[in-house]
Amino acid sequence: MKNKGVTLDIQGNIGREVSAGCTRGEYYFAEGCFITELHNTENDAAVSVARARVEPGRTTRWHSLEGIYERYLIIAGCGQVEIGNEPPRAVGPGDAVLIPAGCRQRITNTSTVDLVFLAVCTPRFVVSAYRDLAEDP
Repeated sequence: MKNKGVTLDIQGNIGREVSAGCTRGEYYFAEGCFITELHNTENDAAVSVARARVEPGRTTRWHSLEGIYERYLIIAGCGQVEIGNEPPRAVGPGDAVLIPAGCRQRITNTSTVDLVFLAVCTPRFVVSAYRDLAEDP
């Protein structure tokens, strides 16, 4: 049985009923990390939230999201993020990384524990927007 919730806007007005949560567990995504979808539904196309996990020593593939603005909210571990042509930047718990739509990106786990972050996408993530920019060796 799916949980159902009622949304309220900032003024407290009741919105339409939406499904609460996602039912799919963690899965490996070709980008090179593990994903758990926390919120990604057609009923709320404005935003999606996923928990991403990168294993120690791993770097995700260069990629971009066409038409989707993404934010990484770092929860655990330490890493190095690369966005566009900017120099790499160290990130750790509490950091927020803002990634413009269509901008190339990748992240490396530089710690000995999993690098875990929330990936918040606006509008919501859809696989058709994912562009693999990595060159295979």
